[in-house]
Amino acid sequence: MDLGLNEEQEMLKKSAREFLSKECPKKLVRELDESDSGLSRELWKKMAELGWIGLPFPEKYGGNGGTLLDLIVLLDEMGYNIVPGPFFSTVVLAGFTLLQAGSEEQKQTYLTKICSGDMIMTFAITELDGTYLPESIETMAEAKGEQYILKGTKLFVPDANIADFLLVAARTGKSTNPADAISIFLVDAKSAGVKVTLLKTLGRDKLCEVVFENVKIPSKNLVGKLNGGWPVIRSILRKATVAKCAEMVGGAQASLDMAVSYAKERVQFGRPIGSFQAIQHYCANMVTDVDGSRFITYKAAWTESEGLPADMEVSMAKAWTSEAYKRVAVLAHQIFGAIGFTMDHDMHLYFRRAKAGELAYGDADFHREIVAAQLGL
Repeated sequence: MDLGLNEEQEMLKKSAREFLSKECPKKLVRELDESDSGLSRELWKKMAELGWIGLPFPEKYGGNGGTLLDLIVLLDEMGYNIVPGPFFSTVVLAGFTLLQAGSEEQKQTYLTKICSGDMIMTFAITELDGTYLPESIETMAEAKGEQYILKGTKLFVPDANIADFLLVAARTGKSTNPADAISIFLVDAKSAGVKVTLLKTLGRDKLCEVVFENVKIPSKNLVGKLNGGWPVIRSILRKATVAKCAEMVGGAQASLDMAVSYAKERVQFGRPIGSFQAIQHYCANMVTDVDGSRFITYKAAWTESEGLPADMEVSMAKAWTSEAYKRVAVLAHQIFGAIGFTMDHDMHLYFRRAKAGELAYGDADFHREIVAAQLGL
């Protein structure tokens, strides 16, 4: 296992840092945070032209033929610049699902449009309890001739307010094992009976409530096998979890860089505040958290990308990184002092994302339970 970046990944990292610092300034981030859509069509188009949206997908679908690790490098930089928009929901949640379980016709129809930047898509999984467990899925899809009738409510669906299509996890039968009767469907967001409501969240990350009222879905829009959706969802959740960790690593790195730079420049009592032991220890703790998070995240990403059993590695990464990013953001606030708590300062942008990332795809306690189970406890 070599966790060092290869030449192509180093170039991707450098070019992404340069591009995003220019094309996604914090002024734009704030504007998109305050907007209902959270999307800059111009930035989205430029990312598509760079091949980022198609980065991890095969060339025959218009992608770049990259790997999960390539995507992790890019998401690290996106987290560093806290890039808004539907990249994560479209590429990680929807794109990987179609690549893994979609039919060839579905890949040619939808995945090619994702790669070109012509389609925004997301995956509606969670419901009222907000957990990532099969028993929490109660939305029903009932077969009626050559179509399915979809009924139910999904919560915390990212970017559903601007999505062209939704992937929806629904129950398609009864079973003593709740994981045995779940299927995945492609749903046109403009279908009759689909109602999307944007939720107000701390992270301003465009999570939505989506209500399906007797929505008609053609049978051909079944993704994967009937009643075979849960193994696919578990696989996608692993990828999404480690991808979210990469975003958090980038955000933690940016918080550290800003705080260290400020500690060197800010003079108090006739000397830079970075010369005081308390500030030095803050920074030492922060860099330990950042480097530890990066190592454990990239190890988990490598394990997943190699097709090895990765439940334990991914959950270890999420349990650690969820809390590490928050610790780093809190210490950075302390170093900046009062100025760091103002809405005009960039730190509040990172702290909000640290808190949102902590809860996404399971918090630290949720993933500690998975690690414990993997240990046989």
